[in-house]
Amino acid sequence: MKSVRIFLAGDVMTGRGVDQILPTPCDPRLHESHVRDATRYVALAEAAHGLIPRPVDLAYPWGDSLVELERLDPDIRIVNLETAVTTSDDYWPGKGIHYRMHPANVGCLSAAGLDCCVLANNHVLDWGYRGLAETLSTLDSAGLRHAGAGTDVAAAATPVAKELDGSCRVLLFAWCSPTSGLPAAWAAEPGRAGVNYLADLTEATLRRIAGEIEARRRPGDIVIVSIHWGGNWGYDIDDAQRRFARGLIDEAGVAVVHGHSSHHPRAAEVYRGRLILYGCGDLLSDYEGIRGYESYRDDLVLMYFADLDSGTGCLSKLRLLPFQLRKLRLNYPEPEDVSWLRDRLSREYARFGHCVRHEPGEDAMLSLA
Repeated sequence: MKSVRIFLAGDVMTGRGVDQILPTPCDPRLHESHVRDATRYVALAEAAHGLIPRPVDLAYPWGDSLVELERLDPDIRIVNLETAVTTSDDYWPGKGIHYRMHPANVGCLSAAGLDCCVLANNHVLDWGYRGLAETLSTLDSAGLRHAGAGTDVAAAATPVAKELDGSCRVLLFAWCSPTSGLPAAWAAEPGRAGVNYLADLTEATLRRIAGEIEARRRPGDIVIVSIHWGGNWGYDIDDAQRRFARGLIDEAGVAVVHGHSSHHPRAAEVYRGRLILYGCGDLLSDYEGIRGYESYRDDLVLMYFADLDSGTGCLSKLRLLPFQLRKLRLNYPEPEDVSWLRDRLSREYARFGHCVRHEPGEDAMLSLA
């Protein structure tokens, strides 16, 4: 059995406060009700954990994770990029939060060797259509492939395909649900840029998506469906999400459902041998020092490494690699933090008949059992 290793993560938000510590920050002015300057988020992080020397190098936010990415050497690396990459000042009116990173800082994404940035989310159009156009062109120029948003509905729906040493192909589709806070006006249409819009989670929509996948796939493809859905906080898994995720496996032969939007990790399920990540949680953000949700420990984040059978797409092993966000950087966590996360995840995974254990021989790695 030949195995394919896939690295998956939730939201990578390198805008706002993170952008401000990088070599070429955007204008820090914000249009939020309580914070008007992006450097305020840097100050909150420094108040929590100490001074951050500025400017940092482009690889800085990835911190200790770069060692692990090299060690585990995944065949493909996929994240949800939850920020526009633009200098556009055309902020979307009536929206409470607007994320952007300066295009000159795009090397921050390249530093992690990312293969694909999912753009089907509720922040890619924060700085308007000009901001989306610059995001797409900047990623293209940097050699970073993207799925889930585009210049029109056909481009937004086009999956990313990556050949893996001639043995198989990974096909990545991406959609965004309005349950994540996506404005309906952001839906791509013929002749209008936007995101690949998932209007609902009904059987009719499932059949339509299954048809789109079938029209694109080739025999032997490993299909990943990435969906930005649900709220930011809480561990409950919506019944409609569960039915839809399972339906993608039953009706479309999907190997991995890559769910994100929650600010902390939610449960995962192995269904008919296929992996469903209902909410990966954030990976990189500038939420450090913001108070109000301490019980969720959103400072503890996860990288997911899924080993799949290249012939069937079935999961053979899932590794969960924890990090702690400190000084706007991914750092190895303390043993007690790893244990806290293991216990919390085991509680949530138990509803699907799974538990999480310490990976034998590893100080700071968990695995699905």
